[in-house]
This record gives sequence, C-alpha cells and structure tokens, in this order.
Amino acid sequence: MTSVPSASDPRDTAVPASGSWGTAPGARASGSGADASSGGRPAGADLAAGIPSAGAHPGRAGTGFEVTARHGEKARAGVITTPHGPIATPAFIPVGTKATVKAVLPESMTDLGAQALLANAYHLYLQPGHDLVDEAGGLGAFMNWPGPTYTDSGGFQVMSLGAGFKKVLSSEFSGGQKARTASGEDDDVAAGKERLAHVDDDGVTFRSFINGDVHRFTPEISMQIQHGLGADIMFAFDELTTLMNSRGYQESALERTRLWALRCLAEHARLSADRTHRPYQMLWGVIQGAQYEDLRRKASRDLGGMDVEGWSFDGFGIGGALEKENLGTIVGWVTDELPEEKPRHLLGISEVDDLFTAVAAGADTFDCVSPSRVARNSAVYTRTGRVNLTGSRYRRRFAPIDETCDCYTCTHYTAAYIHHLFRAKEMLSSTLCTIHNERFVVRLVDEIRESIGTGDFEALREERTGAYYGAPR
Repeated sequence: MTSVPSASDPRDTAVPASGSWGTAPGARASGSGADASSGGRPAGADLAAGIPSAGAHPGRAGTGFEVTARHGEKARAGVITTPHGPIATPAFIPVGTKATVKAVLPESMTDLGAQALLANAYHLYLQPGHDLVDEAGGLGAFMNWPGPTYTDSGGFQVMSLGAGFKKVLSSEFSGGQKARTASGEDDDVAAGKERLAHVDDDGVTFRSFINGDVHRFTPEISMQIQHGLGADIMFAFDELTTLMNSRGYQESALERTRLWALRCLAEHARLSADRTHRPYQMLWGVIQGAQYEDLRRKASRDLGGMDVEGWSFDGFGIGGALEKENLGTIVGWVTDELPEEKPRHLLGISEVDDLFTAVAAGADTFDCVSPSRVARNSAVYTRTGRVNLTGSRYRRRFAPIDETCDCYTCTHYTAAYIHHLFRAKEMLSSTLCTIHNERFVVRLVDEIRESIGTGDFEALREERTGAYYGAPR
C-alpha cells in the first residue's frame, strides 16, 4: 500500500518551488507534477496503485442515504446516516466556519433544531491546524458538538479570497454584461486587491489571508486536512470559477476538477484504510460547470459514475457561481444526471424562495453563512420579510421579533430590548439575532420536509413565499 504521511503537517511542506509563485493560472507550475513535497502524486501516476478494497474501513457499511418520501417530479425527503447520527432531509446545515457558529453556543444550536454543522477546512487548516483538531478527537469533540459535521474542501476560500471577492462570486455579476459574455476575464481580481491564489493542473498555491505565508493545496492535501478534521461528510477539492470566466476556461477548469476528483477518491481510500480507529468519513464530489448545461451535465455524469478500485463518491455537492434566476434550472440539470440513491448538497443558499426552488429541483441539504452574518448586523428574518432592528420603529416594540416564531429569542426577549442592545453595541445582540435567524431557516426547511410527506409542498411554498415577499414565488 502506498505510504501516506497522515501525521505530517502540509503547512510545513507546502511552499512551492522557487519561482513557481508567478505561474499563470491554468499552467503547470515547475516541478509540481512530481514534487512529493507538494502533497500531490506524480503526473501520470497510476491512481489505483496500492488502493485498499472498498471494505477496508468497517464503518463505511453503516453510512448511507435512504429516500423516504417524494413529491412532484424531484422533491424528496430522506435520511442520511452518519457515525454521529441521522440527518433527516431536506435539511439546512448552519455554518460554523472556524468550528463555531459565531456568537452562539453549540448547545444553543442543538436547542434550535440544527441537525448538523459545517466548518471550513481552509480556515481550520490555517488556525489552529487540522493536526490539533485530530488530536482533540475530531471536529465534533473539539467544538463540543455531538451531532454530524461537514467540512468543505477549502477550494471556495482559496479561490474566492485569492481573487479578493471574499464571500461572493456570482451575485454581483448576476445580470451584468460580464456574466453574460465569454469576455475572457479569466484572471479577474476585485478592484484594489492583489491576487493571492494561482491555479495549475496539480493544485493551488496561495497566500494566507492572515499573515501572507505561502501555502499549497492539492487534492491529496485537502483530503489529508479533512481526514484530520474528522467531519462525517467532506467534499472533494475542486476549482471554483466565476460567471466572468470564459467558456474555454470553464472547460479546462472542469477537466481539472474531474482529475482532482479521481485523486481525491484515491487518497480518501488510502486514508480511510489507515484511519480505521476513527469513524468512517463520507466523501462527496463537487459538481461545477457554471451556467452551461452541457458542462453541468457532463460533470454530473463524470463524477456520478466515477469509480477508483471500488471507491465512489458517497454523495455530491452542487457548487460554483449561480445566477439566482437560473438556480432551479441548473440544479435540475445536475439532479437529472446524478445517481438517484445518493444525497445532493447545494452549497451556499438560505433565502426562502431559493430553498423551495432547490428542493423542488431535487437538492437534499443546504448550507449558508448568511443567517448568522446578517444577524450580527441587526438584520433578522420574519414571516413577512427581512427587517433591520436598529430602525426607530423597534425602539418601543415590546413584542417578539416575530410573534409566530418559537425560538429562544422570540419567547424570551422583545424587539425593543434587542434594538437597545444594537444601539448600545452589546455583544448579546449578535447572539440573540443569530439564534433567531438560524431557527427561522432550520424550521422552514423542517416544514418543507414535512410537506413532502403530506403532499402539501406547493401549498406551503405559495403560503410562505407569498407572506415573505408579498407575492408567491
């Protein structure tokens, strides 16, 4: 079996060869294809060499997905089984980027109904380090969260932060000229920012947003980091593109992602066999292809049918830049092609109409940082729309944020009190509003799941979107 130095820290070996920092995106960095210190495997290496059997980890057989109810053409309810408990789907997965949902105790996340939490491999790799989290017993033990956990591959943060676009790679382009033309803007960087990430066929070289140190991610390193973090569900390393990239670049990036997916499966197999003292971790492939139907369908077929010596993906993530108006269409293309018996996670959505649209198109789970982020800036969700609690009309509102809400905040505090907390710049304001917003989205998706079983999905969609937006969507 090929030896994998699982105990080593890629941060100590990930600095690229001298002169490789300036490599143009899409080109192979000098020496990167065969440099063992990069954490990758030699270009052209036999990926199947030394891969253990698919039954090498005894816990794998105890994980999986079962569909329990259907509605319409694609909406479905089901259960994902993980070593740390089941996830009833559809489900919203709150984001705890750095092993915490900002301002909220893990116990509060349990109380508000969260079934699982998602943390960020990129941030935890930089601080405190995946080796430390592994030593602590894995992500859940480290953060005192007893339920299932997800980690993303780090690809989104490497690419988006590296281009200076921070959290968003689509909405600011949606409907714009650049989003609708193959303009060749393949190396675009946000105004006033320096590019911090460079892609080649073997992986990505990037600078830490914390201190500027140079690091290297390859598919193998991403797998080593995520295995160290120990989440129940993790994602394959992929290249994230924006709607501004040309068609030609989208094609080459998609092929890179396909080859990286093969390498992720191979490394995942080796690490799973080496780490039978830890629970089995499910690996989900990520579907890219931007706004192009043929690329999305091709990626879904490629990853959906991918097999490396009996190891295949346990589920799939639907990623990349999406225009809101095309969300349902694009998710539909992907779910047309993916295996019916495996779960699908849509990365980065939490808006009321988007959740209904995604479920109707066949998505099972979702994550988004927005509910907690906007809460810290006094924006809260209500049954009749999003409002800002710093507004003067809330100064004497001695009633809950939303009288239909059953969250801890709404059953214990008034909007007037929370208005005061924001005005006084008290930290408790963020805690109370985050609890409310996370509960709002978790509860909505719970209601969607129930409606699939009762056959009331369309009625619920009309009622909830109508109340929230003023007209059904």
